[in-house]
Amino acid sequence: MAWTQADIERAKANYAKGVLKLHLSNGEEVTFADGDDMLKRIRVMEAEASGLPLGRSRVSYARTGRGL
Repeated sequence: MAWTQADIERAKANYAKGVLKLHLSNGEEVTFADGDDMLKRIRVMEAEASGLPLGRSRVSYARTGRGL
């Protein structure tokens, strides 16, 4: 599913309030078993929205020269 940034922000706000229901922008309603379940789904939503595979992070290394 394509998550919107509004869905992610709404999920985070609900998590912070302890609310386990989430109304998505496409009209669906999701009820989570507990806070841990909701937090895992938020992480999945963020990973999918960023285009990164779940469980992977982007690493970049600084390139430096000798300054000459």
